[in-house]
Amino acid sequence: MLVDTHTHLDAEQFDEDREETIARAVEQGITRMINIGFNRETIPSTMELAERYDFIYAAVGWHPQDAVTMKEEDLDWIAELCRHEKVVAIGEIGLDYYWDTSPRDIQHAVFRKQIGLARELGMPIVIHNRDAHEDTVRILREEKAHEVGGVMHAFSGSWETAKLCLNMGFHLSFGGPITFKNAKQPKEVLRQTPLDRLLLETDAPYLTPHPYRGKRNESAYVRFVAEAAAELKGMDFHELAEITTHNSLERFGIR
Repeated sequence: MLVDTHTHLDAEQFDEDREETIARAVEQGITRMINIGFNRETIPSTMELAERYDFIYAAVGWHPQDAVTMKEEDLDWIAELCRHEKVVAIGEIGLDYYWDTSPRDIQHAVFRKQIGLARELGMPIVIHNRDAHEDTVRILREEKAHEVGGVMHAFSGSWETAKLCLNMGFHLSFGGPITFKNAKQPKEVLRQTPLDRLLLETDAPYLTPHPYRGKRNESAYVRFVAEAAAELKGMDFHELAEITTHNSLERFGIR
């Protein structure tokens, strides 16, 4: 049993074989998947998947790359959707200084508003942080994100950054990069991450793990991430799968 805590099965890359892709994940023992709706286009398709499949859940939020497009009514929309029984988190939200498609001050404002909403509703948050470690941690601290906690998605920071996030009650989620030969930092951070704060993901169709790196990722491949994590932790695969599944269900309040 495994959980893919971050996937985008509604992406256009799956338009030709979405049902088959989901079936392959189930065959590989992926018992639950959390699909991420992050803008005006992907939130409805994420909700559609969550309503169609018992084992697919939804997180909804506004991605930092799209921050410049967010309106007040979008925040109200997210708040309304959070009442849905299949919505388990607000996300992915945060900062992205790599693509810089939205001005940073707007990214900050949209990030803060969504943390505030999460605190108001008592929902965990899923954090996107690309090349913005210092500001991400600072805003999480200033906005009292520790009151709800959540997940640092596709964690790529240092162990020092990781400790700051762990101290605020966040879980660290790892994906395909821990299977890459030269990815020293994420491997080292995973080794030091407490087992009760460890989550696994694919971020499909992106960040494909070895041995399929360079091809489209899919939720079934979280198994390769789990195998790599078990090896890095020096423990049995099935034990790690059981622990990370328990962490996922507990973090997102899934029965």
